[in-house]
Amino acid sequence: MPNTTVIWLLAGALLCLTELFLPTAFVAFLMGISAFVVALLSQVVLNKLWLQGVVWLLLSTSLVLLSRRFVTPSRRKPKIQQAIIAETLTEIPAGKAGRVLYEGNSWRARCDDEKLSLAANQRVYVTRREGTTLYVMPENILHS
Repeated sequence: MPNTTVIWLLAGALLCLTELFLPTAFVAFLMGISAFVVALLSQVVLNKLWLQGVVWLLLSTSLVLLSRRFVTPSRRKPKIQQAIIAETLTEIPAGKAGRVLYEGNSWRARCDDEKLSLAANQRVYVTRREGTTLYVMPENILHS
């Protein structure tokens, strides 16, 4: 039977390389690091295979859980980076929704200022998007 240290070293190398080709949010990499630590411990302290497996499992789980504290999920950038021109298809009454033509499609829209109403066929700027609703402002207000 091959030396367990060699097996842990090979497993660690394979897991670390796996991270290069199949990104797993560093899970495979951390499991590989754990295998390297177990390989080192198998030379010094751990001589039973089942104990090495338990240490590897506990160390891998701990490293993955600890790494989540330091890795923050990237925030999605808004789809609308800056004000873009659209045109109202219907009237947008104050505080209510209407329709605008934006990038060739009809979208549900509301005026960003709930006190303003917008007439049909008026050029507007899209200021933001929430779900499938665009928030718009009249072109003439933003140019004043």
